[in-house]
Amino acid sequence: MKKIFITIPWFSPAFKAGGPVQSIANLVNELTEGYEFYIFCSNTDLHGLPLHITETDRWCSYNAWTKVWYAGKADRSKNLVRQVEVVKPGRLFIIGLFDWHFNLVPLFFCRQVNKVLSVRGMLHPGALSQKPGKKKSFLQLMKWLGLPNRTVFHATDETEAGYIFRQFGAGSIIYEAGNFPRQIGAGPVNAKTNGLLRLVSIGIVSPMKNTLLVLQALGKCSDTIHYDIFGPVKDTTYWDHCLQEIKLLPSNIKVRYHKEITPDQVPGKLYESHVFIMPSKSENFGHAIYEAMNAGLPVITSNFTPWTELKEHKAGINLPTETQEIAKAISFFAAMGQENYDQWRAGALAYAENAVDEEKLRKAYGVMFGGKNDE
Repeated sequence: MKKIFITIPWFSPAFKAGGPVQSIANLVNELTEGYEFYIFCSNTDLHGLPLHITETDRWCSYNAWTKVWYAGKADRSKNLVRQVEVVKPGRLFIIGLFDWHFNLVPLFFCRQVNKVLSVRGMLHPGALSQKPGKKKSFLQLMKWLGLPNRTVFHATDETEAGYIFRQFGAGSIIYEAGNFPRQIGAGPVNAKTNGLLRLVSIGIVSPMKNTLLVLQALGKCSDTIHYDIFGPVKDTTYWDHCLQEIKLLPSNIKVRYHKEITPDQVPGKLYESHVFIMPSKSENFGHAIYEAMNAGLPVITSNFTPWTELKEHKAGINLPTETQEIAKAISFFAAMGQENYDQWRAGALAYAENAVDEEKLRKAYGVMFGGKNDE
């Protein structure tokens, strides 16, 4: 039995932090045989909002092979180090780079355990451009302390492995293992008429997701477009700019902001829409993008996600993060009638179905989580 101790700032029922939470939830739901998972996380969601949980600072059952420790603020780091000592895992799987309690403490203070550092898209140039001073200082500290020589890395694909090599050198030891996506499946067909488009975004509202750019692009569209935004606001100043842009939009564009929704609400909101849009500056995986295609929605996204060559498969459109290009893509889908749209809907479903080899993923994680210290 392989004991895997996972440290992550947030975990289910937290959901507002997006991708990493979904990635780990999917992981422990898919790797059902031969593993024991111990997940150490905070007892809050993004922005410190309390979770609806019954117990804190003790191990709670998540599923038959997974326990979760929802850590309160008091003695959080001390408890983490202590529980690693008690559990004696074969692997300490550290999710993320820049959080003190859940990334730095296990890196610096957990001894005599094999560590795998999962960078989760945080070394992408687009991600490093956000709060660059803090991130640059930490990466320099890691190198100065020699941690890259004592830690192996997890990359979700070859591109991310390249970012790790760029930061920490060609001698870095890297395991590549992709993410398990959540399977939603096709829902009821939403009627599509020429000149009308129901557009949707589900995810954190932030500069990384380019919400403002979408709103600016909508101002250049002449069709009737209903745009629904679901997700927590990460940057209030940025959202203020978005609100100002919404006020400037012409009458043919209707924008509604709904705040965040829970994962079980996502399929219904997708089924009410025609096209998913998220032209991110970077995506390590982009669970929301995959889930949209898996639900039968073509997607509009950037060239900085793992989901490429979308147009060739009639699954969506990859584009530069430029207002005019986004406006053209939105107008392209808005002009469609039902017959043409159904072809793109089928393309999105087929693309999602063929994009993930779950057996290959299980083998990749088996290699990464294997080793002489496993029990």
